[in-house]
Amino acid sequence: MATAQNITVRVGVVLNMDGFGQMSFNCLSMALSDFYSTHKQYRTKLVLTDRDSKDDAVGTAAAGLDLLKNVEVQAIIGPVYSSQANFLISLGHRAHVPIITFSATSPSLSSLRSPYFIRATLKDSSQVGAIVAIIQGFGWREVVAVYENTEFGEGILPFLTDALEQVNVRVPYRSVISPSATDDQILAELYKLMAMQTRVFIVHMLNPLASRLFTKVKQLGMMSKDYAWIITDSITNDLNSMDRSVIASMLGVIGVKPYVPQTKELDDFTTQYKKKVLQSNPKALGVDIYGLWAYDSAIALAMAAERVGLANLTYQETNTSTSSTDLEAFGVSLSGPELIQALTNLTFRGLAGDFRLVDGQLQAPPYEIVNMVGPGARGIGYWTKESGIVKELNITIASKKNYATSKSNLGPTIWPGDEPSPPKGWVVPTRGKKLRVGVPVKAGFTDFVRVTWNSDNSTTVEGYCIDVFNAVMAALPYGVPYEYIPFATPDHKMAGNYNELVYQVYLGNYDAVAGDVTILVNRSQYVDFTLPYTESGVSMVVRIQDDKRKNTLLVFKPLTWELWITTFISCVVVGFLVWLLEREENTEFGGSKLDQFGMIFWFAFSTIVFAHRERVISNYARFLLIIWLLAVFVLAQSYSASLTSILTIQKVEPTVTDINALIRNKDYVGYSNTSFVFGFLKQHFDESRLRPFNSAEQMHELLTNGSANGGIAAAFHEIPYIKLFLGKYCSKYMMVGPTYKADGFGFAFPIDSPLVPDVSREILKVTEGQKMVEIETTWLKKNEKCPNPDTLIPPKSLGLSSFKGVFVMVAIAVIAAIIIRILSGNDKCPRPEPKLETQIKDFDDLLLWYRQNRPPQEIH
Repeated sequence: MATAQNITVRVGVVLNMDGFGQMSFNCLSMALSDFYSTHKQYRTKLVLTDRDSKDDAVGTAAAGLDLLKNVEVQAIIGPVYSSQANFLISLGHRAHVPIITFSATSPSLSSLRSPYFIRATLKDSSQVGAIVAIIQGFGWREVVAVYENTEFGEGILPFLTDALEQVNVRVPYRSVISPSATDDQILAELYKLMAMQTRVFIVHMLNPLASRLFTKVKQLGMMSKDYAWIITDSITNDLNSMDRSVIASMLGVIGVKPYVPQTKELDDFTTQYKKKVLQSNPKALGVDIYGLWAYDSAIALAMAAERVGLANLTYQETNTSTSSTDLEAFGVSLSGPELIQALTNLTFRGLAGDFRLVDGQLQAPPYEIVNMVGPGARGIGYWTKESGIVKELNITIASKKNYATSKSNLGPTIWPGDEPSPPKGWVVPTRGKKLRVGVPVKAGFTDFVRVTWNSDNSTTVEGYCIDVFNAVMAALPYGVPYEYIPFATPDHKMAGNYNELVYQVYLGNYDAVAGDVTILVNRSQYVDFTLPYTESGVSMVVRIQDDKRKNTLLVFKPLTWELWITTFISCVVVGFLVWLLEREENTEFGGSKLDQFGMIFWFAFSTIVFAHRERVISNYARFLLIIWLLAVFVLAQSYSASLTSILTIQKVEPTVTDINALIRNKDYVGYSNTSFVFGFLKQHFDESRLRPFNSAEQMHELLTNGSANGGIAAAFHEIPYIKLFLGKYCSKYMMVGPTYKADGFGFAFPIDSPLVPDVSREILKVTEGQKMVEIETTWLKKNEKCPNPDTLIPPKSLGLSSFKGVFVMVAIAVIAAIIIRILSGNDKCPRPEPKLETQIKDFDDLLLWYRQNRPPQEIH
């Protein structure tokens, strides 16, 4: 067998030679030792040459230059931090030497696009999906990002904010803390956070600064009820190296970290590490996931070197001038392109999980969600790209499930303050200012909002809208201190229109607006409205007048003309058939032809009032008469009821029925000078035909005067105002015409305010409960003398469609009587009955005789 391991491949290692660096270097050394002990047939062997980066970018650059120029390494493992990696990656790119990092996680390093850069760790943006899923699961709408002021800290922010924005979660503030910040500076930043509404914080920083931060968080009482803290894997992966007092201060914190499967190889390595390292140096750091990635990096490089063979380990000299600096005075590795290609194509099962590179980046495994409980972290669930948050990890079927963000998929969780239930995510801090609620100053319709200035220049704000707002805010499950601020000028007048009032929220002058503010599309561009608490719509108010024109024909109004005509025809048909069936045997239907002709109409119409006295002999006529009398009874009772209803109601009608009549007559119409209705009316009327009013009294005066006398023919307003107006002047005016859609009154808050959904939910509860009835009774009480508006509208005439069944029944009886009469003959007389054609001919003769013998008409 050929001599094994006869090719030495020099590999540089650039690390900070502190506790973390020593742990990482030990993992690299143990990886190569374990690998070559089980692969003795390999012809290549990696030899590590370490350099101290001295914890800064300059030291890293110097160490890299030395390894490339003087040692001519075939690859470099390191550095530790993202801030040290940029320049070293550029050197590797120029020398065609792979740079492999197992701990530099900043996503910004990917933008360098160097084919010789291998990230054998996870970039920070890989965990964003897990963090966002947690925030979605608990329904938080706002979060604050707390991160260190370094390239590492800033690298995750674009990815995090973009992902949060896609699920409608805002980041209203970014708390940036320098790694060199003093304790006082950290406290000052935490005081800022305490003064904010948001109580959900995402912390992304390295262990040294994170330890100091959470110590101060605990000291200020911010690790208590109502707070939620989420830490990224930069902290979660390093919990083993944190002081126990710091861990104790993080009770209730939620964190994410890459999932590492528990395997026999991992257990064996951990045991071996303790024997070799920790027994000889008890103060040495225990192995963490970065140590596992370092181990896998060394294995990957050893496998790639053997796969390529690396026959030529020399550098090719480059053409440099005599004045070249050290940055230019190194050659290019001839084996670099083959080595980087082999690394990229490698796939194997490492200690940290599957090792697979795509575009030089290690592919992310599932993430474990942990909860800080007692002395350490406890797993409460997992997150995968395919399934979202899951209770149990089952990778083989993950892609077949729907993506989930339900908090029910997480195990029992302890929250800050040792609370079992999750926080709402926001509060109004007691140290903060009260909620500034702007209110309109109204000259009219003050039942909705009334602002009164007291002698000490303080204000009293009351009204229907104010009572609703007070009831809703009191119903919230948490206390919200607030104060009303009138939107007024120094002389106590309205400082603008309602659009300008709402815009003050957008400008930050008010935190909310309460009042009779209608929800409109143009206003929703600047604020978020709650659900409406009043009905919506714009309608028209006009004067009413007595309906005198139709009194002469009132007796005919209960039935429509179609029904009157149908009833008349039915009477004639029934009368004719009864005469036809009775005339041969019943002497009361005989006599002269004129008598018989009169009998047809007399008998038929007398049945309507049940005044007929003639005896009916034929069974067929009796059958027909029974059905007809039933129909007459139904018609008579319905007519009486309808006529009674018409005679007992107040017969009034509006002076104008629709907007088109106003436009045709070029009448003047009125509108409230503080309402959006003016913009609506301009679409239909010439602006010169519009007259404003600012109170119910002025509206009454204009309507009384009329369009021809300096007043108006109709007033347009929103339905809540109209109802209030009609409650005072119900005997003179009525609401007519179509209702134009509007969205009613709502409360305005800043866009994406977390108050909006909670206030909207409470509005539903208040409006559906007894409290709303009490508020309406107090402010919108109707005049007890006012009739119900519905009673002012006369009932509709009864139509033919209401009696279709009755007339169908009569028609069937008529047809049946004729058919049975023809088929069976007359049961009263045994002699043959004259044919139907003969009877009809006799009736025609009767009509002809009547025309010839009727008296002549006088000619005037």
